[in-house]
Amino acid sequence: MKQLAQHLQKLMMIIAGFVIMSSGTEAMAQIKQSKKMKKILFVVTSHDKKGDTGQPTGYYLSEVSHPWEVLHEAGYEIDFVSPKGGKAPVDGFDLTDPINKKFWENDAYRNKIENTLKPSEVVPSNYVAIHYAGGHGAVWDLPNDVEIASIATKIYENNGIVSAVCHGPAGIVNIKLSNGKYLVDGKKVNAFTNEEEIAVGLEKVVPFLLEDKLKERGVIFEKSGLWQSHVVSDQRLVTGQNPQSAEAVGKAVLTELNKL
Repeated sequence: MKQLAQHLQKLMMIIAGFVIMSSGTEAMAQIKQSKKMKKILFVVTSHDKKGDTGQPTGYYLSEVSHPWEVLHEAGYEIDFVSPKGGKAPVDGFDLTDPINKKFWENDAYRNKIENTLKPSEVVPSNYVAIHYAGGHGAVWDLPNDVEIASIATKIYENNGIVSAVCHGPAGIVNIKLSNGKYLVDGKKVNAFTNEEEIAVGLEKVVPFLLEDKLKERGVIFEKSGLWQSHVVSDQRLVTGQNPQSAEAVGKAVLTELNKL
């Protein structure tokens, strides 16, 4: 009887060990999945010229760095994609802005922005949000990039967040959902305004005025005065008016992510 009891005790210990190992494996899998899902995809332009002017452009640095700082500090990993992949052209390069400097001097993220993913390399299910940074270049190459639009649709329809700031909403004007409707249709949206485009003297250079194009798509367009921060969130779509709105866009995206 004593030997039987000892055998039973050993058997129970072995079973308990397997249960603990199994629980530990499940816990590790959940942690890995959680980390995997705390990823956000930033979209930046590959276009580097303002029409026929010869003036350089690209993504606007603060419209990447300010949302990045908010979301990175909250524990999210950021990846970057551009229409062509590789090194993305940069505009608004101002390292007197401490957040720009923080981003630019982060070796890991500097490497990422200078080696952006191609759309074909992106797995949409890895991301809980997609953010379109502005910069005038976005108006030329992002509206008709069907691959990135498809990625955004998949993220949004997987209960994810879509955000854009300044000229970044140019990337969402043609996004259609599975029901055939434009993503922006019927939603409150803002972006770089007609007045702001006129103020920078590029209203006849850009291929279209962003405010007008969004209104054509059926948005309820909101705006403030020149260079005023203005952000609106509507049905997991977050948009900001100008570079001054970039940090607030990041905070609004974080608010929306905390609701998921």
